[in-house]
Amino acid sequence: MSKSLPYSMKDVHYDNAKFRHRSLFKVITQTLLTSNMRRECVSCSTGKFLGLLLIFGIACLMLTHTNKAHSVSDGLAKGIGTNEEHKEVTDVGIRFKKLFRRAPRLPPRLSPDEKIIHHNFTGKLDEPNVEEQWKARQQNVKDAFTHAWSGYKKFAMGYDELMPVSRLGVDGLGGLGATVVDALDTAMIMGLDEVVSEAGSWIESHLLDRIRQKGQVNLFETTIRVLGGLLSAYHLSGGDQGMTLAQKGPKPTLYLDIAKNLADRLLSAFTSSPTAIPFSDVVLRDSSAHSAPDGLSSTSEVSTLQLEFNYLSAISGDPKYSTEGMKVLAHLKTLPKTEGLVPIYISPHSGEFSGENIRLGSRGDSYYEYLIKVWLQLRDTQDGNFTYLHDMYEEAMRGVKHMLVQKSIPSELVFVGELPVGPKGYLSPKMDHLVCFLPGTLALGATKGLTKEKAMKDNLLTFEDLENLKLAEDLTKTCFEMYSVTSTGLAPEIAYFHTKDYFESGLDGGNKSSEYENDIIIKHADRHNLLRPETVESLFVLYRITKDPKYRDWGWQIFESFEKYTKVESGGYSSLDDVTTVPPPKRDKMETFFLGETLKYLYLLFGDSSVIPLDKFVFNTEAHPLPIKSS
Repeated sequence: MSKSLPYSMKDVHYDNAKFRHRSLFKVITQTLLTSNMRRECVSCSTGKFLGLLLIFGIACLMLTHTNKAHSVSDGLAKGIGTNEEHKEVTDVGIRFKKLFRRAPRLPPRLSPDEKIIHHNFTGKLDEPNVEEQWKARQQNVKDAFTHAWSGYKKFAMGYDELMPVSRLGVDGLGGLGATVVDALDTAMIMGLDEVVSEAGSWIESHLLDRIRQKGQVNLFETTIRVLGGLLSAYHLSGGDQGMTLAQKGPKPTLYLDIAKNLADRLLSAFTSSPTAIPFSDVVLRDSSAHSAPDGLSSTSEVSTLQLEFNYLSAISGDPKYSTEGMKVLAHLKTLPKTEGLVPIYISPHSGEFSGENIRLGSRGDSYYEYLIKVWLQLRDTQDGNFTYLHDMYEEAMRGVKHMLVQKSIPSELVFVGELPVGPKGYLSPKMDHLVCFLPGTLALGATKGLTKEKAMKDNLLTFEDLENLKLAEDLTKTCFEMYSVTSTGLAPEIAYFHTKDYFESGLDGGNKSSEYENDIIIKHADRHNLLRPETVESLFVLYRITKDPKYRDWGWQIFESFEKYTKVESGGYSSLDDVTTVPPPKRDKMETFFLGETLKYLYLLFGDSSVIPLDKFVFNTEAHPLPIKSS
């Protein structure tokens, strides 16, 4: 790169007129008006007379030219006049036009420094440079994954989760080595063959024994993390004529065999229940199941098993998994709802909803997500009519817009509130970070995974689709601002929004420069960050569908904050206790979904959109991609 010349626009004033050809008329008039001749002429009567005479003469020439042109035009209309007369007058007109024509405007001549400033101001780089930049950023995410895995491998291999500060492992999900299975397909997508080999070897040597020996696990968590991870690894390693992203590790059939063994035990949650609603907990070693201590299951948990069980039936040839899973959704279809919205608890004993609490945060979220995703998974198959799922989804989204969506004060951020005492009660302006799955789901439901441009070109979007896509963009903005409003640039677990009915002072996020400091309220008990993926998931989906680069930029800002405040030098990343203070105290926990979801979505956000395309795959709620099978 050449050095900048030692001058700037402050020192050199480029005048485009210096580089133009100027007309004779402009030369004469500029001379008269700017030279000493002007001062001398206007000081005597003779000069004034000559000046007036010159102006009068020019005016007469112009009038003469106009009259001649009109007379010739009239003559031509009447058949009078000759070609010579017309040519003579035309030549005169051309000469006068040349005399009075305006000089062409040339582009400004910039110094090298100014060219750089102007280039940066436009915000546009050459396309190859943009792609190189995002490839470099994608490599940064890959490096972060390697750092997270290295900490887990050193201090917690075989445990469910890493405590990176204490350098210990902990089993909080049943002891099935959840981080290993959750991270495996991310390593495959990133092309990290060494990690694939390490994770695959552990699964081959230990997981089946763990499944046979372990006790109680949660049906939902085990399905989305372990079963989903095994099924995705099966496809991405070449099973079911799928992609072959892994060059190392076990054969695909190993993942399928372990998945079937695990699912057979999980099925007891369905078969033990007196209704179509499964129990929440399973004892793996004896394939028994029971309800939670309060006798209830979460609505989201019982309705977020179907993608995994459907795909397992498709690749194993055994319909029992899909049959049990789809019974749940068919039963939920028959239950009363409020504009498509449902309470967050349901009883496996009665098969009825329990309570009236309605929200799209914890215990409610993925019910709505799987309505549209299961429909996308099954719509091209010949297994039955599943349009009821799409109908349930559309009714629910209309209910969300009518009953839960509001705007904050003073800056009108769009948020989704809660109805803690049911549809007849007050709307709480509380929004979990978990709700940030919704923008991605809305966008996916609108275009069915196609880009907005293609869906518009093919006339596939209804007015309601466009409305949902606009809401998706508005909510994504809000989810991002939940990050940028804090001192660390990382979002709290829960935020409240300033409305006409609710405000608490002194509970801002700490970033005094944020435009939304007075819109977002963060209570002391809600200031922790668990390395959650929902916002970057929606950024990934919105970028894929709209191609708007701001979603990539927002994702990069979030990633930089993760790197700055959650990274543990000895290996791994830690959740935080308080995102509003710097430095934030660490919580000493690396959730499995940081490797399984958060880093995966960031990697895909910065990469080529042809990798795991949204019209060919559905991501389960733990970000494990499963192929959409057609008939």
